[in-house]
Amino acid sequence: MSELPAPKLLPAKDDLARELDSRDELAKVRAQFVLDFGVTYLDGNSLGALPASVPGRLDDVVRREWGELRIRSWDESGWWTAPERIGDRIAPLVGAAAGQVVVGDSTSVNVFKALVGAVRLAGAGRDEILVDANTFPTDGYIAESAARMTGCTLRALEPGAVPRELSERTAAVLLNHVDYRTGRLHDLPALTAAIHKSGALAVWDLCHSAGALPVGLDEHGVDLAVGCTYKYLNGGPGSPAYLYVNQAHQERFDSPLPGWTSHADPFGMRPEYAPAPGATRGRVGTPDILSMLALESALEVWEGVGIDAVRAKSLALTDFFLECVDEYVPEGRVESVTPDAHAERGSQIALRCEDAGEVMSRLIERGVVGDFRRPDVLRFGFTPLYVGFADVERAARVLGEVVAG
Repeated sequence: MSELPAPKLLPAKDDLARELDSRDELAKVRAQFVLDFGVTYLDGNSLGALPASVPGRLDDVVRREWGELRIRSWDESGWWTAPERIGDRIAPLVGAAAGQVVVGDSTSVNVFKALVGAVRLAGAGRDEILVDANTFPTDGYIAESAARMTGCTLRALEPGAVPRELSERTAAVLLNHVDYRTGRLHDLPALTAAIHKSGALAVWDLCHSAGALPVGLDEHGVDLAVGCTYKYLNGGPGSPAYLYVNQAHQERFDSPLPGWTSHADPFGMRPEYAPAPGATRGRVGTPDILSMLALESALEVWEGVGIDAVRAKSLALTDFFLECVDEYVPEGRVESVTPDAHAERGSQIALRCEDAGEVMSRLIERGVVGDFRRPDVLRFGFTPLYVGFADVERAARVLGEVVAG
């Protein structure tokens, strides 16, 4: 009687993590960030880690450009042109050609500019705004205010319901590319096409996608978009947001917040307003130079990094995390609310857990940093530039120990 072949033993998860890290083409980028030894940081979807170049750059800005050159730095150090210059550095990360992204103000302010501007571009006879029913609360607040200002009605819908609810009344649709709570990735190309077919304009919030996955603003004909820079772009707390205005709309884009720095002749100090050409008309007031130049330095980590490679690693990390959770966490203690399908997944995993707040506190005490969203969601963000597979394995293992304890 012949012997049965020995069962093939799968490598342990920690061994597999080391093997995956050894093959990771982005692993070398990790050294460009300030990370604590023994801490697994999975909250880059709220606040990205500090790029190592930023402290020295800010020191130079404060001591030399501000301290010595003072007012001369607006010209000699390029302060005045920073919003457009840094916008052009962000543009490739969201699939936009140069001259369509301007940096400045907060995401909320830019949502307001984009949404009101979109309604004005849509023209007479269109008096309805649609908004993502699951949007981050501020987007909803802004949409409500924009509707009041423009005389539009506002309807909140699930993104999947948008195509069948569009009509000749719809002026603009505001959607999130990635759901901040669940990590669900919405179909930007298909939804944008449906919106355009109805004659409306598409406005996208990219806060949870830019820097984590391809966006393709130009390729898919997005009209306007906004995003923050302190998550996957690692610009620092409160770093300025950005506004994308498609080249096709720039001559007619009418911002509801005209300011002196968006004037065609900003130093003419004329009482009448004349908008500057291009995306510059999305500016408002004096640029926030310290945080803006910190962002510019932070974006240096993207030199030589392709967004497709980032997306491939993001999916591999999130897949591996779910595998490890399945192995380490007692059955029934957590439930993923992030889609399994790659086409519907951003760069985070959200797990429903009955005592999520307490669990996250205990995880943080043990050096695994994610975050908690009420009432019962654990969120783990995976920033491919500095998160490795060993980080993922450790996070899932500690999670299993915490919920079992």
